[in-house]
Amino acid sequence: MSIRKNQLEANKLQKRLRRNVGSAIADYNMIEDGDRVMVCLSGGKDSYAMLDILMSLQKNAPISFDLVAVNLDQKQPGFPEAVLPAYLDSLDIEYHILEKDTYSIVTSKIPQGKTYCSLCSRLRRGTLYGFAEHIGATKVALGHHRDDIVETLFLNMFHQGKLKAMPPKLLSDDKKNMLIRPLAYCREADLIALAELKKFPIIPCNLCGSQDGLQRKVVKDMLLQWERQFPGRIDTIFGAIKNVSPSQLADTDLFDFANLTLDRQDVSTASGEVESHIRAINL
Repeated sequence: MSIRKNQLEANKLQKRLRRNVGSAIADYNMIEDGDRVMVCLSGGKDSYAMLDILMSLQKNAPISFDLVAVNLDQKQPGFPEAVLPAYLDSLDIEYHILEKDTYSIVTSKIPQGKTYCSLCSRLRRGTLYGFAEHIGATKVALGHHRDDIVETLFLNMFHQGKLKAMPPKLLSDDKKNMLIRPLAYCREADLIALAELKKFPIIPCNLCGSQDGLQRKVVKDMLLQWERQFPGRIDTIFGAIKNVSPSQLADTDLFDFANLTLDRQDVSTASGEVESHIRAINL
């Protein structure tokens, strides 16, 4: 492939991602004028991409908002502490590195062979929420993408018996933090391509990323197989998450099935039309 063609593909990729993020922000009113957005960086491709795209959009946005990058150093063995500060220094952006040994807590509490994700996520989220309040952040941005959301839908159906996924925007239970997912409309394949293009300094996860047999990987493989067989299926499933019909499900809290009533006020007119139709057929 020629250099020119490579550049054109790279430009299309970045425009597509900016468009997807911009659409998600607009659809869910994720970022408002004067917001201070705390961008949570894990060192993975998704959070790097989220920061990169938000910084690009910030330059031409019709509103003014601030970005603050925050990484939680969970004290995982071998974690390369210098990587993120060096990268963030090159961007000229406000950033903070938090240190909290959640690694020891998770590995001591979770039996060997069980997945760390749930406890790790709760500990990480609690720390980040508290810090968001401390620095006056009005929004907390996480790097979950479209594929993450669809995978979560199936994980909850298969293992929790619940029809729920990850919302693009979420108010915390205590109503003190607003969580947003700007990458909600972005495909993971595009984010992988952007990471390769931008050469992000990826830091592998030594907690959940190091475990075998995770149910999320099982669901991911299932969806990838479906996508290979039926291109566009993941897009269709994500579209279904945005297009819910409570009356066509079975949740009595979402739809009042018990008080459904017939409405036959025009029954005489309808009966007359039927009789006329029957006579016409007989003739």
